Amino acid sequence: MTPAKKNDRVAPPAQPGCWLLKFGSNEAAKGWEDLVQQASSNLWDAYEAIRTEPTPFPPRPRQHRLKGSLGTVDGLEQWQYEVTAGGRIWYVVDPTKRTVWIRAASTKHPKVTE
Repeated sequence: MTPAKKNDRVAPPAQPGCWLLKFGSNEAAKGWEDLVQQASSNLWDAYEAIRTEPTPFPPRPRQHRLKGSLGTVDGLEQWQYEVTAGGRIWYVVDPTKRTVWIRAASTKHPKVTE
């Protein structure tokens, strides 16, 4: 990722006790910005849920682990947060680094799960 520059939004650092969220791809960062434009209030709720408890047990109605071959990436659990009826965030949780990698973010439902 490129370093922040003039006019970029300021990303908050992880609060003590919270997880650090990072983008895993440029596409995920672009999708996040699309969600900011379309559903900022819902995205804020997603951000708070993911940074405080990325792997809730039991899973929440909008936040759950993906199933089957989508449930694991490089040996790490992959989860989904349903931001809107169609909008999704897919993320991988790295407990050793206490980091959540946003792998996909979109205002549309992922076709791979249809």
